[in-house]
Amino acid sequence: MKKITVLLLTALLALATVIAGCGSKETPAPAGQEKKTVKVGATAVPHAEILNAVKPILEKEGVNLVIVEMSDYVRPNIAVAEKELDANFFQHIPYLTKFSAERKLDLTYTAAVHIEPMGIYSKKIKNLNDVQNGAQIAIPNDPTNGGRALALLAKAGIIKLKEGVGINATVKDIADNPKNVKISELEAPQLPRALDDVALAVINTNYALEAKLVPTKDALFIEQNDSPYVNILTVRKGDENRPEIQKLTKALTSPEVKKFITEKYLGAVVPAF
Repeated sequence: MKKITVLLLTALLALATVIAGCGSKETPAPAGQEKKTVKVGATAVPHAEILNAVKPILEKEGVNLVIVEMSDYVRPNIAVAEKELDANFFQHIPYLTKFSAERKLDLTYTAAVHIEPMGIYSKKIKNLNDVQNGAQIAIPNDPTNGGRALALLAKAGIIKLKEGVGINATVKDIADNPKNVKISELEAPQLPRALDDVALAVINTNYALEAKLVPTKDALFIEQNDSPYVNILTVRKGDENRPEIQKLTKALTSPEVKKFITEKYLGAVVPAF
């Protein structure tokens, strides 16, 4: 009787093991490695798309990448600082520098991945020469992207800025406004929707792509590839040497990702490595 009981228990245990194995979808870690999870906050386009492209690379390295899509420019850095996220991927270097200084956050970056050329868009005109006197123009309301937008409007010849202000410009730094345009500062995600109400909007490429705009085709004027606004993988200082962060950094700057960015975005997003 005892022998039969032992045999039945052994069979049940084997069956439970098989069922448990069938119910698990997670790829096992490579032999000898413990699987690590990295949680990264990202805006949907192109950042989350790029992260999804590196997932298979990281799976082979024993890293489970969890992507948390976020739609604003404030919460991702706070979430990394407060250890809700391991990293974020949504911003460029000037924004991180300014945000971290203002909020006293101990953040840094490990990978410079791509550039998203900012563009000037319109639903009402086809050429910047057609901008009317008193036209309304929408720009991002965060300081770094606002200054960047004003610098782009100056390059396009719509306004002139005070000497030397460059990307740190505010609307108070407009030195010459020949068409008396009115500048409206809006949350960056709202800018594509504002196109119905304004003559022009200066839009970050990620939000332009989400709105199904094609920067290289739809923008009336666009930044060139010498832009200093390289998008980066941001982490807490001290986490740069975590093996899973190093693997993510390497994957984001791999030939596979360069090929993905080049083929998918056709110049709207440009590899920076």
